[in-house]
Amino acid sequence: MIVYRVGRTKYAKDVTGEGARLFGGRWNHKGTACLYAAESRALAVLEYTVNVNLDDIPRALSITTFELPDDSVQLLAESELPGDWLGIPSPASTRDYGTRLLKSAAALVTRIPSTIITEEWNYLINPGHPAIGGCKILDCKDFVYDLRIKNV
Repeated sequence: MIVYRVGRTKYAKDVTGEGARLFGGRWNHKGTACLYAAESRALAVLEYTVNVNLDDIPRALSITTFELPDDSVQLLAESELPGDWLGIPSPASTRDYGTRLLKSAAALVTRIPSTIITEEWNYLINPGHPAIGGCKILDCKDFVYDLRIKNV
């Protein structure tokens, strides 16, 4: 399986999940490492866009392509998620839920619906899983963010 992540170039090859560990995210509390990825480059850009302020977009961005073992993905149905998972800002219930998943290390990768397009998928990669070595970086390219996306 191929997935994508947009982020600062200096962290583009990081597979430790340090950024999410330091700052938290929709599916993890601060203190719990996680790598967020998306099923397409376009969704990765959309996810990045809704999670960054215009003034905080760095000049040096990259898009990283990961290959994940197909048999390592835990598929979750929307009905398994907290009832308020679409909330903005992200509710504590989603951070609690995702943190439990990550700490259980039941799966290297968990497929979660995107809150932007619920019929498309994001992937939570667990850096603490024993099989993290199966997560390979295939490519890492500079990415020029088109500011028109934020100026709509």
